[in-house]
Amino acid sequence: MKKDTLLELKQAPDSFSPAVTPVSASTIHTDAEGLYAGETTIPSQGEHLPAYLARPAEYTGKLPIVLVVQEIFGVHEHIRDLCRRLAKEGYLAIAPELYFRQGDPSDYNDINELFEKLVSKVPDQQVLADLDHTAHWAAQHGGDATKLAITGFCWGGRITWLYAAHSPQLKAGAAWYGKLVGNKTLTTPTHPVDEAVDLTAPVLGLYGGQDTSIPQDSIESMRQAIRAANATAEIVVYPEAGHAFNADYRPSYNAEAATDGWQRMLAWFAKYGVK
Repeated sequence: MKKDTLLELKQAPDSFSPAVTPVSASTIHTDAEGLYAGETTIPSQGEHLPAYLARPAEYTGKLPIVLVVQEIFGVHEHIRDLCRRLAKEGYLAIAPELYFRQGDPSDYNDINELFEKLVSKVPDQQVLADLDHTAHWAAQHGGDATKLAITGFCWGGRITWLYAAHSPQLKAGAAWYGKLVGNKTLTTPTHPVDEAVDLTAPVLGLYGGQDTSIPQDSIESMRQAIRAANATAEIVVYPEAGHAFNADYRPSYNAEAATDGWQRMLAWFAKYGVK
């Protein structure tokens, strides 16, 4: 059994984004018992990319890797908790701080201000490159480069689709309520519906039927693009769920949809060899 002795991690705070506090009573806390979890940094594009890592403390061989892509709120406690949940399933789960060059999301108390002053300034190409470096780093620290998956939530759900069209090493993706269409800008030159033709990894899309920020017609447009491209992807819509239905710390949480989506994600990863 391997033990983590060379990689020194810092303890991560247990705080949530100030833009979404106070948190709901439904908030789930996953402990770190049996895990090696904490903050680290990754060399990426000449800088030190902060990241949160969680994996089993003891393991045999190499671990399957899951890149966990943050919501609009950054790598706050909910994303760290999701990493620990994946680690309890036997994965090396790692969530890089993908805004760090542009600023700190914890500096913002308002979602709209957070988006306008920080998130909108983060280029897709920068994000995809940072994810490449994160995957490479994970493979050097106990991960199996041949078993690479990605999952993302909200902002990260959109990135998940893009990464599945970007990385030839990726084996599977699970995109939670990520936007599929949008305005094209210098930082966001394409969107998932544009990238369907280039998907090289199977993607599971998990969406809410009551999500007012992602209209059903945009989901249908994505389905049509997937069919036209003959790509391997599946989109599941939960009729009673809204946006961010897996965010247990928010009023939007839908326990039934979140539980089903999580099990579907794990089965999807296993189906395509990331287990």
